[in-house]
Amino acid sequence: MNRRVAIAGVALSDVGTVPDATPYGLIGQASRRALADAGLKPGDVDGLGSTGLGTLAPIDVAEYLGLRPRWVDSTTVGGASWEVMAAHATDAIAAGHADVVLLTYGSTARSDLRRKMRTASLNWGSRGPQQWESPYGHTLISKYAMAARRHMHEYGTTIEQLAEIAVSARYNAAENPEASFRDPITIADVLDGPMIADPFTKLHCCIRSDGGAAVVLVAEDRVADLRSDPVWVLGAAESVSHVSMSQWDDMTTGPAAVSGPLAFQRAGVTPEDIDVAELYDAFTYMLLITLEDLGFCKKGEAGSFVEGGTLRLGGALPTNTDGGGLSAVHPGQRGLFLLVEAARQLRGESGPRQVPDARLACVSGTGGWFCSSGTVILGRD
Repeated sequence: MNRRVAIAGVALSDVGTVPDATPYGLIGQASRRALADAGLKPGDVDGLGSTGLGTLAPIDVAEYLGLRPRWVDSTTVGGASWEVMAAHATDAIAAGHADVVLLTYGSTARSDLRRKMRTASLNWGSRGPQQWESPYGHTLISKYAMAARRHMHEYGTTIEQLAEIAVSARYNAAENPEASFRDPITIADVLDGPMIADPFTKLHCCIRSDGGAAVVLVAEDRVADLRSDPVWVLGAAESVSHVSMSQWDDMTTGPAAVSGPLAFQRAGVTPEDIDVAELYDAFTYMLLITLEDLGFCKKGEAGSFVEGGTLRLGGALPTNTDGGGLSAVHPGQRGLFLLVEAARQLRGESGPRQVPDARLACVSGTGGWFCSSGTVILGRD
């Protein structure tokens, strides 16, 4: 079989601060909403993708939802997991291994922090490759900060250009009623914030929120029965890079430099064709080099590329139209939220933040500290 695959339904759970929720509850809420959006029932689901929760992911989630899928995926490569699983699900549906696949995720990261149920800085352990870095306090954010400094050294990228990414995210968030932070900010606000890891001040870093998301993918023969317009998966690809910083060949290039061109090639489109981009932005630098790696600008030119409101609604490349992880929602892993926002844009359902006549979207997730990448090209037609 070689069936086309479409996103049939998307949804978020309640997001932001949801103090009385559990991750499973948010998963259930988002999943029910996504299936309703597609006009499908739990009994229609024969494939499940989920990670980050449970003793035997995704079996715990399947049991909670009352599902007995014949195809499962629990790929765990950080924030890119959801784009990678979307690629795997697309292949499975195309081959006939499943007809309806549910991708679902939920986290109460913000409420857990407030309840002191987890620390703000994750402990990545001291066995395996991490034993050479963890004892020296090399945190996740410091890995990104060090890489950002390298890009600034190599290409003259300025801290003001990095700050513009945060300002643009907040600009877009203003039109999203579900965004955690909507008040406008300036470059000066970003630069004057408390230092977290040089050169990153607080507003260079993603927020912490609660929230769940769900996406339903179906085979083309199910499209006629859908409640919403289908969004077609045109091409997808994945790539991994490193875990140890010493094994990263070039701190100014991430694994999207592999997954991006492959996804575009498989979709038969180019970066110039894209109307809207949803790119992982745990830190401003993450988005900066992802723009370069995907081919939206040349290597070393992303700093000047983002100037002038390029990433804002109404700009040349509207990016993270919901406000991104920097302002809207980031509950630990944001990759699935990227797919939800892209599908809503292509279906013309984004209200005041709608990109006019959006027909093609590029979604790219990044995991770890540029350890992994998954890129998916979506189309309305």
